[in-house]
Amino acid sequence: MADNHTKEVRSLNMSHIRSINSKPEEIVRKYLFSQGFRYRKNDKKLPGKPDIVLPKYKTVIFVNGCFWHKHDCPRFVWPASNTEYWIPKIQRNVDRDIEIHELLRNAGWNVIVVWECELKRKIRDEKLLELKNKILRGCDNA
Repeated sequence: MADNHTKEVRSLNMSHIRSINSKPEEIVRKYLFSQGFRYRKNDKKLPGKPDIVLPKYKTVIFVNGCFWHKHDCPRFVWPASNTEYWIPKIQRNVDRDIEIHELLRNAGWNVIVVWECELKRKIRDEKLLELKNKILRGCDNA
């Protein structure tokens, strides 16, 4: 199946996808700050440069896009075109996530993943409260 967009339009669309300071990350950071949590962003000293690092709680948070990290939700759908590129690309992301989370856990960090779909308006408040409780409990969540 061919792409719905020209190569130029697709390239422009892809160039607008941010790897840091995304809208979902901003939602989580603003919530945490409002709850009194202080954090570091994208700490290069840690494997995978976690989106949010809470040193006081020895917790790192990754805010993952459902498509880029192959979340088991309706937001993830394998692309119909250029599958020889996309399948290995997304699988590499998943494999890298597993490796990075293991490295961090072995170093004593609690790893929490927040999925983009969990930040949709209908369920956001509930999911952010769950996140706060996981941080306070030191809960480990893959």
